[in-house]
Amino acid sequence: MAVFSSIFSRSGYSGLQAAKILHNAVRKSTLVTDANPVDKSFNSKTAEQSFKQDKVIPSRYRFTYPEFLPDPNPKFRNSLREKLERIDMLARRAHIDIPEFYVGSILAVTYSERHAPGKINKFVGICIERHGGGLRAKFQLRNVVDSQGLEVLFELYDPAIQKIECLRLEKRLDSHLRYLRDAPQEYSTFPFDMEQEHLPEGAPVPVNEIKIKLNPYPWLEKWEIQHLKGAELQLNERRRKRQEKSKKPWEKYDLMKTYRSTIPEEEQNKIFNEVYTKLHELEITRRRQKHKRIFIRPKKTV
Repeated sequence: MAVFSSIFSRSGYSGLQAAKILHNAVRKSTLVTDANPVDKSFNSKTAEQSFKQDKVIPSRYRFTYPEFLPDPNPKFRNSLREKLERIDMLARRAHIDIPEFYVGSILAVTYSERHAPGKINKFVGICIERHGGGLRAKFQLRNVVDSQGLEVLFELYDPAIQKIECLRLEKRLDSHLRYLRDAPQEYSTFPFDMEQEHLPEGAPVPVNEIKIKLNPYPWLEKWEIQHLKGAELQLNERRRKRQEKSKKPWEKYDLMKTYRSTIPEEEQNKIFNEVYTKLHELEITRRRQKHKRIFIRPKKTV
């Protein structure tokens, strides 16, 4: 109303000039009134961004839960199948506690077997290999029983598995320990009544830097061309030359090979962002059960 009174109170303005002044005044007022919705939308966007930033995915997830990452080969990729598998994996983890373990950790697996007495069997061994993704994730345990090396291949999400215990949590220098097949049996022998070793809360996973001296040739595989860090090999001149010839120091600079053999970080964050809430709840439940003490009522003695 103040704008209209200031315009029509002045003399000497024609109708066209008054219309122009009125149009400019209305335009300025609309710009002022429209500034508030923009500020509100900007504030809402910043709030959403801050909420997303607060939900930071731990970097250890890609090592603790490698089975949630799909096969990097595009021939075996299917987004719908991978999403359904992640749902099934979370549902399975809600029924059975699958602890954190790596190649080199000592595990005890209790599983159902119809031919065993009591329909239940237990195997203790060192994890020599872990491979596969999704519901096809597998891990292999090795132990020596009656001077005979035994290896059992388990599917991580097999419904027959009743319990998985990590008796000793540690890592090794290599991505696999298959060379224990050609090593002395003392490095693969573990008692079935081995007690669980607990690490302090928040402590990093220890790395066992032991160097295992393998038995003399012949071997089951050509270990000399695999460039193992945790094995000591006794090589003759011919095999030493083969080892030098098999070295490929330029591969660490091959970006395309790295790209084809890994999942991009953006896609990893997207996958773990989808399962983070459920995995975090399971970790909290596991931590509470770890600190829970079982009370055993003492028996009366006569």
